Amino acid sequence: MAISEAQLETWNKLGPTAQFTSTYEALRDVLNDSSSPYWPKSFEIFLQGSYKNSTNVYGDSDVDVVIRLDSIFYTDLYFLSEEEKQRYNSQRTEGNYSLEEFKTSVISWLTKKYGNDVQPGNKAVFIKGNGTSRRDADVLICAKLRRYYSFPEFGQPHYVDGICFFLPSGIRIENFPEKHAENCTTKHQDTRQWFKPTVRIFKNLRNTMIKNKIIEDGLAPSYFIEGMLYNVPPTKFGGSEQMNFKDVLNWLLSADRDKFVCANEQFKLLGGAHVTWPAANCTQFLNAVKSYNDAA
Repeated sequence: MAISEAQLETWNKLGPTAQFTSTYEALRDVLNDSSSPYWPKSFEIFLQGSYKNSTNVYGDSDVDVVIRLDSIFYTDLYFLSEEEKQRYNSQRTEGNYSLEEFKTSVISWLTKKYGNDVQPGNKAVFIKGNGTSRRDADVLICAKLRRYYSFPEFGQPHYVDGICFFLPSGIRIENFPEKHAENCTTKHQDTRQWFKPTVRIFKNLRNTMIKNKIIEDGLAPSYFIEGMLYNVPPTKFGGSEQMNFKDVLNWLLSADRDKFVCANEQFKLLGGAHVTWPAANCTQFLNAVKSYNDAA
């Protein structure tokens, strides 16, 4: 027994996008308004998440928008030698504007435009949809991050651009959404356009299992499902829908998942950090997928 070809074909389809596109465009226009108090600063606005990566399915609700302050940037020097760190620190200059000031200005502006529909949270600012033209949205207010891998005496340093923000506790969270999106697109091409439909199948199956109370909501966030499938070799994708699903699932079940990386390739996928997936949750999810498929 297995999930039918027809069901998998239904699940691999892209979810509706028109209302989410209009929500993003309207919110981008508000954030990019020259009347805002932060307008003179350098910043970038872009999508992240399922709608950015074309892995959205029916049931996805929030539009994830990033507004990133570029007037300053934070650094991750973990991979530099002590000599390279000293060289970097000798050349750095202090910024005269803070992420906290930027965040305060953005929230003030959003509240002016959307009133009580704006609800600041620990990570992002939630903007409630109006039930007609605007969907729910999460706005992540962050700063540019550079993770340095080399800082030579001569020549150009090597770094990867990302984002960072701070939790109320003061913990700094780093992530690399643009690298994530870029790598997922490359993976999609390398798998002959099978990667993103396969992500949508696993997401739809997750939603079905949540609805049927087989797993708890929150066990397998979309970001981690994308990261998990990113580690599957391109040769395992393809064939019929059933063959593709079976080969991908069997490889995941037998793989050494401790070696998995996030799709941005900047972190391990599994672990206990804020940007990693608890290994037990990944195992529980895959076992539930296998049981569901076996019983179908």
